[in-house]
Amino acid sequence: MFDFLDGYDLLGAFWVTVQLTVYSALGSLIWGTLLAGMKVSPVPLMRGFATGYVNVVRNIPLTVIILFSSLGLFQTMGVSLGASDFTDINFRLAVLALSAYTAAFVCEALRSGINTVPVGQAEAARALGLSFGQVLRLIILPQAFRSVVNPLSNVLIALTKNTTVASAIGVAEASYLMKGMIENEAQLLLISAVFAFGFIVLTLPTGLILGWVSKKVAVKR
Repeated sequence: MFDFLDGYDLLGAFWVTVQLTVYSALGSLIWGTLLAGMKVSPVPLMRGFATGYVNVVRNIPLTVIILFSSLGLFQTMGVSLGASDFTDINFRLAVLALSAYTAAFVCEALRSGINTVPVGQAEAARALGLSFGQVLRLIILPQAFRSVVNPLSNVLIALTKNTTVASAIGVAEASYLMKGMIENEAQLLLISAVFAFGFIVLTLPTGLILGWVSKKVAVKR
C-alpha cells in the first residue's frame, strides 16, 4: 500500500521541519521576550516601537514575510546570513522570517503573563533600589513565563504548522516533499494521510508535554 514512498526521503523532510521549528522557536522566544520587555518599558519610544511592530507583523500574511525574506533581503539586498549555498541561504532566511513573525505572538503571550504579576511586587522591588531591567529579569519575567506555558505551547504548535509556508522559497521541508509526491504519484489520499499523521506526531506530544509542564510550574496565588 505504501510502495509509493520508496525513493522519497520522508524522514529527511520532516527533520528539516523539526529544525525549522526549533531554530525559529528559539529566535522568536528571544525576540518576543525583548519585545515584551519594551512593551512594558517606561521609555515611550520603546513602547511605541514594540506596539507598532506587533500590530504590523501580526496583520501581514506569513507568506508575504517569507517571500520578502527571499526576494527582498536576498535577491534585492544581497543578505545571505553568512551562507554560501542556496539551500542554506533559503533555510536561514525562512528561520529569520518565521522568528520575526512568531515573535509578535510570543510578545503578546508574555505581556498577558506580565499582567498577572501583582503590581505591588514590582513597586516593592523598585523601592529596594532595583532598576527596571533588574525588576523585569529577576521578578516579573520568571513569574510571567510560568503563567503562559500553555499559550506559548499553542504558539509553538502553530509555528510547527507554519513551517509549511517555507516551501514557497524552496526549503525542502515536509510540505515541499508532499507537493512533489502529489505531482508524481496517483495516491492523493494516502499521501495526505501520511503527512497529516506526521504533523500529528510532531504537534500532539508537544501539547501534552507542555500542558503537563504548565501544571507543574503554575504560580499559586
